[in-house]
Amino acid sequence: MRRVPADPGQPGRLEVLHVDDDPMNLRVVGEILSAFGFDGVQAQSGAAALDELSRRRFDIVLMDIHMPQMSGLEVVARIRASLGPERHTPVIALTADSLSRTRAQYLELGFDEFVTKPILVSRLLEAILRCVSPPDAADERKSA
Repeated sequence: MRRVPADPGQPGRLEVLHVDDDPMNLRVVGEILSAFGFDGVQAQSGAAALDELSRRRFDIVLMDIHMPQMSGLEVVARIRASLGPERHTPVIALTADSLSRTRAQYLELGFDEFVTKPILVSRLLEAILRCVSPPDAADERKSA
């Protein structure tokens, strides 16, 4: 079950796994997460991310797409194919390559949201809140 902020303007202590092979990206996003009161854990590879997800629960994952050895696309495919509770963890795609795929294509690949780099704080926060907030009651009625 995802933790939902009591006040959408004040996100609360979400457990966030940030996966990126670039130390500067890890640092910048780590500072953003800290500024909003999120508990951030960093992984510098897809393999490290899968290891973290197998050991503990996260409310959300921020996933770089272009990483050596195992791309973010492969990592999210493994997460979604897993039998553990991590398969339901929301994953936000982070990429500087916004021209190769559309948001809809990222969603089809198993991501829950998509944020382009360079990361704008407001867009990242909006994407995180969309992923951890409960569906609107009107949306639930439409799907019923």
